Amino acid sequence: MQRRYISLVAAGVALGTTIALTGCGNTAGSDGVNLRLVAADYGNGAENSSQKYWDELADAFEAGNPGITVDVEVHSWKDVDRKVAEMVAEGNAPDIAQIGAYADYAEQDRLYPVDELVKIPTQANFLPELSEAGQTERVQYGLPFAASTRLLFFNEELFTDAGIEPPQDWSQLRAAAERLKARGVKYPFALPLGSEESQAEAMIWMLSGGGGYRDRNGGSYEIDSERNIGTFTWLRDKLVGPGLTGPVAPGKLDRAQAFEAFTRGEVGMLSGHPTLMQRAEEKGIEVGMVPMPGVDGEARASMGVADWMMAFRQNGHRREIGRFLDFAYSDENVLEFSDRYDILPVTVSASEAMAADDEHKRLWKFLEALPTSELYPSGEVSWAKVSASVKRNIGDAVAPKGDPAAVLTRIANDAAKAESEADRR
Repeated sequence: MQRRYISLVAAGVALGTTIALTGCGNTAGSDGVNLRLVAADYGNGAENSSQKYWDELADAFEAGNPGITVDVEVHSWKDVDRKVAEMVAEGNAPDIAQIGAYADYAEQDRLYPVDELVKIPTQANFLPELSEAGQTERVQYGLPFAASTRLLFFNEELFTDAGIEPPQDWSQLRAAAERLKARGVKYPFALPLGSEESQAEAMIWMLSGGGGYRDRNGGSYEIDSERNIGTFTWLRDKLVGPGLTGPVAPGKLDRAQAFEAFTRGEVGMLSGHPTLMQRAEEKGIEVGMVPMPGVDGEARASMGVADWMMAFRQNGHRREIGRFLDFAYSDENVLEFSDRYDILPVTVSASEAMAADDEHKRLWKFLEALPTSELYPSGEVSWAKVSASVKRNIGDAVAPKGDPAAVLTRIANDAAKAESEADRR
């Protein structure tokens, strides 16, 4: 079939792997339906762009579902959320979007609930913690698409040269950073609190310090809690102040910069996810991984991240969208995507298959951390504004003359305002 390319990334090279054809069925009554899918790019160049995955998946789906075509548009993570928002604002919503957040669209009644889209076995197969995170007002609108957890990455060669072991608590982490600095390591501990994804780095450290964005029952925001203030005070005084975080101020250091420095062998330690593991190993870096240390031992929880699939009501293609999603979430297709991008599967059956297969051993530590991980409060309409406030402000908390309490209170006030606005809608 000749695919109609409408994305920013061409996909003209045939792939060596085959997307599963299982789950295809008769589509009587669906003649002439064209679905538009807008998705994020998990690749780092044309050779491994997500466009290739989606086009191959679409071709396999169309082969078993005559009368339904799927056009795919892939954008970088920097652009995809904005692109979808613009489409919706222009009255040209895609049928399916695979992006970072769904709650605003659900609150505006623009999305189909998941139970109106996919078959019961598909919905029941999502990992429970991810299904819950996909809910707004106890109704699931977000289908988890890809997941990852965070571990403490360390450069094994640098650690061996410095004669240090992986840290198990904060005092050991600081001592390791001091040894690395003494050995001339550029970034003993890379702390990216710049605007790119500082909401993630902040949450990792909040959890490490026994706190978090919300209380432990998932209730109100507790951003300026004593635990969180203590965490950022420790970072300011024990890591940043003594120069253990490198030459770039944490508030100016983005995650992409930190990751690139790690792949160059310039970073001793940082919080990392599966994709970084792959990139670092490709550059010859021996990567060690341990759970994130807490104040007095292992952190109470790791941070988990999920990206979301959602279906817009605008074009009325509920049945056809559901058929495509049932197909996309088959074990074979979920595992195929996970394999290509070192991403964790979001379904129970695919997770069990990964855990039982030695070919996936490199991801087992991340997989083990997922059931007890904590995710962003992505089901809250307020979260987008809270996240934006964290990105703007959190770097100031660890600056040499920063005031963690004042900065966290500023973010907490923004969170309260965002919640109040959401309640008034």
